[in-house]
Amino acid sequence: MKIAALIATTALTATASFADGHNADWPESFTLGTAGQGGTYFAYGSGWANLVAEELGITGGGEITGGPMQNMALVHTGDAQFGMTTMGPAAESIQGTNPIAPGLEMTGACAMFPMYQTPFAITTLASSGITSISDIPDGAKIGFGPSGSTSDTYFPRMMEELGVNFERRNGNWTDLGGQVQDGLLDVIAFAAGVPTPAVSQLEVQTEINFIAFSPEEQAQILETFPVAPFTIPAGTYETLKEDAQSVSMWNFAIANCELPDSFVYAVVDVVMSDNERMMNIHRAARSTVPENWDKNGGVIAWHPGAAQWFIDNAGADIPAEEIFGN
Repeated sequence: MKIAALIATTALTATASFADGHNADWPESFTLGTAGQGGTYFAYGSGWANLVAEELGITGGGEITGGPMQNMALVHTGDAQFGMTTMGPAAESIQGTNPIAPGLEMTGACAMFPMYQTPFAITTLASSGITSISDIPDGAKIGFGPSGSTSDTYFPRMMEELGVNFERRNGNWTDLGGQVQDGLLDVIAFAAGVPTPAVSQLEVQTEINFIAFSPEEQAQILETFPVAPFTIPAGTYETLKEDAQSVSMWNFAIANCELPDSFVYAVVDVVMSDNERMMNIHRAARSTVPENWDKNGGVIAWHPGAAQWFIDNAGADIPAEEIFGN
């Protein structure tokens, strides 16, 4: 759809949508792909799905999935209307290297709005004596989250890059927290928005060590992987008394590219127009603000309805070629 026509039609239909509940071409319900319980995706995603459903008068909610890689596949095929992904898995999926469907270029998933950065960090029991990555013993059992998640996709590679020899374990974050507490795991390697619910729960139940990257380790990872520097502020967790250096990937909400423009415009408006309301869902939403539209970086084609919202409300300069259908 041409931008000029989209401006006119979207403005009219979005106004009518909020007044009348929803348009005839809107879906009667929606599903949002999140991730496993105990992680930030599940808490954040279920929250904004419920908010959208309530505000727009439509049935919808979050669904437990395997995380970003599976969400890209579900949204691409239309089995889920919405999902959430990190930029690394998104790029791999669009290039056709998603392990769920090798060779399939998942270009049916479009960018909707920026969420937050996912930092990579490590947690273990204080009783383990592990206080740094170099302390992790040879052959340690490390939990990397759900299979196919951002953490499971990238953290094992990072550990190998840093010379850690480990046994790989998968599961949802809540289960992995229980396993480390029971002595079945040595370490949990998290890639999740902070504060991560499973870590917050674990430190209430036992004493933990929160392990950051050393400056040298951070530099090595930055050179090798598609990540950015990130500081986890002191006080994010009760255990974290000083700022912790990490690396991170940006997360974006995604929509099936064939969803009606006015519907996606309305959904983005609900989420992006009141950050305080989003912050009440999860503190990671402090980064869910309009000015972060540029964190897409051209990786994922914009849904036309979402692009129009950011053009209208954030002064976004989104090139036409980065919008789906152009």
